[in-house]
Amino acid sequence: MTKILVIEDEDSFRRVLVQMLGKAGYDVRQAGDGNQALEVCAQFCPDLVLTDIIMPDKEGLETIQELLELSSTIKIIAMSGGGKFGPDSYLPLAEKLGAKATLQKPFMREEMLSTIAKVLAED
Repeated sequence: MTKILVIEDEDSFRRVLVQMLGKAGYDVRQAGDGNQALEVCAQFCPDLVLTDIIMPDKEGLETIQELLELSSTIKIIAMSGGGKFGPDSYLPLAEKLGAKATLQKPFMREEMLSTIAKVLAED
């Protein structure tokens, strides 16, 4: 079973994502920020990480870099609603840092699942 880690600081949105991914057949874990995510990764070893960019404590761009230092094979999808500067400034940077794809919030369930399937299918 494919293992996915969801990193999102907004509790209600994170719970919805975890529920949707679980119903889609994925083994899902969650973290509220980058620091928690690194702790979860040490034990869970996800195949794919779905991470928010703008978070307190350890934000998504730094988290992407650290996750790829831990495992160069981990696949990452970055998501953002934009914050102060809009998603157009953060999401391209996430791809430059190593994210395989991006999702602009809000997004539909089908868009998320098809993006995940596409990224998981890449070698």
